[in-house]
Amino acid sequence: MAGAATSAIKSVLTRHLHASPGSKKIVGVFYKANEYAALNPNFVGCVEGALGIRDWLESQGHQYIVTDDKEGPNSELEKHIPDLHVLITTPFHPAYVTAERIKKAKNLQLLLTAGIGSDHIDLPAAAAAGLTVAEVTGSNVVSVAEDELMRILILVRNFLPGYHQAISGEWNVAAIAHRAYDLEGKTVGTVGAGRIGKLLLQRLKPFNCNLLYHDRLKMDPELENQIGAKFEEDLDAMLPKCDIIVINTPLTDKTRGLFDKDRIAKCKKGVLIVNNARGAIMDTQAVADACSSGHVAGYSGDVWFPQPAPKDHPWRYMPNHAMTPHISGTTIDAQLRYAAGTKDMLERYFKGEEFPSQNYIVKEGKLASQYQ
Repeated sequence: MAGAATSAIKSVLTRHLHASPGSKKIVGVFYKANEYAALNPNFVGCVEGALGIRDWLESQGHQYIVTDDKEGPNSELEKHIPDLHVLITTPFHPAYVTAERIKKAKNLQLLLTAGIGSDHIDLPAAAAAGLTVAEVTGSNVVSVAEDELMRILILVRNFLPGYHQAISGEWNVAAIAHRAYDLEGKTVGTVGAGRIGKLLLQRLKPFNCNLLYHDRLKMDPELENQIGAKFEEDLDAMLPKCDIIVINTPLTDKTRGLFDKDRIAKCKKGVLIVNNARGAIMDTQAVADACSSGHVAGYSGDVWFPQPAPKDHPWRYMPNHAMTPHISGTTIDAQLRYAAGTKDMLERYFKGEEFPSQNYIVKEGKLASQYQ
């Protein structure tokens, strides 16, 4: 009896390896491009572009439904939850895959993230249900690291007030210069030094900064020496040393709300913070309050919670911010990479083949190490 039960559990946990025969219902949730869709033939990451895989999927007899309508019991996504086999989501317009939705999705086998970061999915619930969750690891690391470097410079040089003067017909050099600095010689610390964090540190090296990093894993000594970055085991000890802090850690149960009022207070007065990781790593009101008081001299990022951010989100109105919608990882180049990676995993799924090991976030009931 015990052997039969074990066999049954194993069959649930390994069902991702082989797509059941016949037509699949695949649903993709992306942002809508509207009038911008036709302006670039490589704009594939939107509803209209549909990752460029519609003809390929339909030619094989699969049903492919794409929508941007993702919230609430009457949304387009909700209508398809009970009978979809594959759900493709994206961090830029996240479809929140809750335990409740997973329970309703009786045919669901595979959750794919077109991009990096699968925290919009209830990963423990997905693991318990025997689902496979995978993302296109590495697809937009360059895009995000470049964007972080841009945001650092925008904050350090006090760029935005100058831009606003230019478009409003003003000219007041002093209003900009009194809090504009060089990046050279500043101490920059990254909280998290995975693929994006390492790339950012490499790109910062020519600026002659003092580079620090905090991570659960120490870098390879040769790479660490090449970049010139120093490992900081204790996050709270690193923060007061930093003129600029960049958030590069995944959103997990441990990092949710990591930067609350108390932790922000440990940062140097006048610190600049860049966060392209996840909005929920920060305490929303604590960030707004710290920007208002001047303890945080500037905050920039493209991630919010929830997304899309409501019109009354405090970060829209706090002083000295350089926020944007979630755009850093969805450049046209990144879209082409994560579209190709998504297609590759779908092909493997249809054939019953394994995915590249680094793409798995949930496999056979186990979460990837960064989410544990």
